[in-house]
Order: sequence, then structure tokens, then C-alpha cells
Amino acid sequence: MEQWETAGNAGGKIKDKKPVDKYGFARYDSFIKPMYFQGRDTMKISTKGRYALRLMVDLATHNNGRPVSIRDIASRQNISDKYLEQIISSLNKAGYVKSSRGPQGGYTLMKEPEECTVGMILRLTEGNLSPVACLEEEENYCGRREECATHMLWKKLDDAIKGVLDTVTLADLVDWQKESAKSDLI
Repeated sequence: MEQWETAGNAGGKIKDKKPVDKYGFARYDSFIKPMYFQGRDTMKISTKGRYALRLMVDLATHNNGRPVSIRDIASRQNISDKYLEQIISSLNKAGYVKSSRGPQGGYTLMKEPEECTVGMILRLTEGNLSPVACLEEEENYCGRREECATHMLWKKLDDAIKGVLDTVTLADLVDWQKESAKSDLI
């Protein structure tokens, strides 16, 4: 087995091969993902979530009253159309998009871009977005909550995440994309 420097095991043989940074802290995984999550990435947005946002922004951008085909979105976004079909299926079931069949078929948004938040889309694709397990439910049942020194930190982080994701809309993302495109032309 290789020798790696890892948090709690500097220079020893390791099981998970998670190298440390120059300060001796485990990179990303150990800091953000406590052991009780058992491999669940709690702070990292998956490809599915990121692609769902890109798909929805594309639909909002090309919202001209006609359905937009998955093939066109896949081409513009450089994402596999098969993968987008899986994502759009869950968005369709949730009522965020409407499908139209036929040669001119495709998908349209069911809500105005101003009514659809990033949080709504990410919760559909990612599930709960809380940074720690004890904040996932409405009621915190953690037995250590009263004496936990970090509870307030996690609560503030959770509030900040929700504050951003639940206020930024598809319309905001479309506007930011347009601004970004303008700045690229300068």
C-alpha cells in the first residue's frame, strides 16, 4: 500500500487515500463531510443538479412560446441528451416543465422564470440541502444540540444557503447569463 499523508494518519498506511493539504487538513471531504454521513456528499451539488439548472436556464432563455427539444438543449449545453432526458423526466413529474409530443414537440416551462427558484430545482434533484444531518428535519432531534458548540455555526450556514438558493430565480440566472455574455464581447 502507498504512503500518503492524511488527516489523522500523517505518513502512515491509509484506507481511503485522502491526502491532506499543506496545513495538514484533509482536503474537502473530511472537512465538509463528517463520518456519520457515510459517504454522502452534503455540500457538493451533483452533476444532475448542475445540469438541471442549466437545462432550466436554457428553457427560460429560449422561452418563445414553442417547445424546446432536448436535442437542441443538449447541443447548446454540451450535455448528453440521454442524461438530460433523465433529468427532464423528474422536472416534468414535479410540474416544472410540460412536455409536448410530435415532430415539433419538446418542453416548455410551467412557471414563469421569476416564480422558480434555484432552491426548488436543487431540492428536487439533490434532496435536502442542509449542511449537517441534525438540520435536515424541521425539528432538530439531536441529543447533543444543547451542548453542541458547532450547532449555531451549522444553523447559520444552513440559513445562508437557503437564503441564497430560495431567493435566486431562473430569471436572475438568465439575466446573469446575458450580462456574462456581454462582458465576454468587450
